[in-house]
Order: sequence, then structure tokens, then C-alpha cells
Amino acid sequence: MRLEGGTALNRIDAHQHFWRYDALQYPWIDDRMLPLRRDFLPEDLDPLLRHSGFDACVAVQVRQSLDETRWLLELADRYPFIVGVVGWVDLLSEEARAQIEAFARRPKLVGLRHIVQSEPDDRFLLRPELCRGMALLETFDLAYDILIYPRHLPVAADFVRRFEGQRFVLDHLAKPEIARGEIRGWERDLRALAASPNAFCKLSGLVTEADWQSWTQDQIRPYLDVAFDCFGAGRLMIGSDWPVCTLAADYARTMDVIMNYLGRLSAPDRDAVLGGNARRFWKLGNL
Repeated sequence: MRLEGGTALNRIDAHQHFWRYDALQYPWIDDRMLPLRRDFLPEDLDPLLRHSGFDACVAVQVRQSLDETRWLLELADRYPFIVGVVGWVDLLSEEARAQIEAFARRPKLVGLRHIVQSEPDDRFLLRPELCRGMALLETFDLAYDILIYPRHLPVAADFVRRFEGQRFVLDHLAKPEIARGEIRGWERDLRALAASPNAFCKLSGLVTEADWQSWTQDQIRPYLDVAFDCFGAGRLMIGSDWPVCTLAADYARTMDVIMNYLGRLSAPDRDAVLGGNARRFWKLGNL
């Protein structure tokens, strides 16, 4: 079912990106990622969504830039299938409230994110300035995406416990080292985070944590087993991480990893992961 004529959203890609490529603005796209050095825009994604049976998407920031947040919201206004934007403001700044207020009338701003995985301080999430800024999000009814590596999970668990009324979602299962088969420490720390009922998790970004050339669904399945055991079907969302996923698989094959796994679940649980949880978490029924 498409987002047209007031119809309900059935399936939502909870995590993807858009950009107009500029080498200065996207230095993280290194020589291993040459296929990403071009524009990726809504008109590129829309047919991929349709082909895989998805109705809508949530666009997520990749730059620490108010301009990018503004641009993503403009795209969301132009393309109805972009039902939410996870943007960025400088939550460490004394101007954080004013920055959020500047976007407060834009209903498709549903959350914020910071590239925590790239911060040199592994305890960045517990910095007093960030915690001061985080206290604003509940006031503005915004969720927060946590983008980290496995080593950050214990700090993230502490962080989430400090804000019991705040909605959090962990991106990419915290990027487990699938290519190396590392799972035990990651599983232990993921369980600690999942113990907080206000923490959700995205089943996204997994194919690029596996070997890009030779990964198999069997290699990813144990990590999905852990995710479902930790969070249950009621706190998980499917996401593509397009176009980054294309380093390891096209859109359809990326989504099929999760779709195939969901075949063992009940219909209500499948519907929750494929869109129901995203609607509830980001309150998309209000859009």
C-alpha cells in the first residue's frame, strides 16, 4: 500500500540516506567506497522501495550540519514517501534549544542523531554538555538515534538508563563484527542496553559489517537471533542503510536478509518489524 490518498503505511524502511556528493562534505567515503561517490536522491530510492514492497522511508543524517537537516526536511516536503527525518543539531551547544526550535514546526523532523562512533572520546554519550542537550528532546517529542560501535555499548546502556522518558533507537545493532565472527562480547553488552524498555533497535547496516564480497545469510542469522532474543519483535525495525548497503548488496538483497528471517515469525510480529514499530516509535500516524 502506497502513501497516496491518505492510505495507511504498511512497510517502512527505517534507515536510509540521501546526499549530493561533494568530496569535502563526505570525507568518510574513502577509496574503498568509490561506488558511493555520486548523488543519491529520492528519485533513485523510490523505485527500489516499490520493487521491494515498501511504502515509505525515514531519512537519516550523515553530516553534522544544520544545512543538511534543513535540506532533508525540504526533500521530505517534496516527496510524500519520506515520512520522517532524523536530523542533527549541536546538542553540546548553548544554542541547542534555539536550533531545535528553528525546526520545531516541521512535523517530519522525528528525531536527532550524532556520529558518536567517530568521536575520539569513547564516553562521549555521557559528556555533561550532551546530557544537558539530551534533556531537551523529550520536551520537543523527538527520538534519538544511537550510532556506535560494540565497544561503546556499555556507555550507551548507562546513557539510556539516565533518560527513562526518552525514546532511543540503536542503529545497525551497534555494528557487530560479522566479518570476524565476533559475537560473545557484543551479545553481552547488547543485552544490557536492551534491558531498558525505552531502547529500540534497527535491523540495518548488517551486510556491510560482513565481508562485502562473500557474506551469506547464514553468517548474519546468529546476530539476528540475538537481536530478537534481546529486544523482541516489538522493539525492532527493518532498515536498508541505502545507499551504503550497496557496497555489499543491492537494495532488494539487503532487505531480503531480514525479510527471509521474518518468515519464521507470526504475521503480527512480521508487521511490527516491517513498519508497525517505526510508526509507533516515531509517531508517524500523526503525519
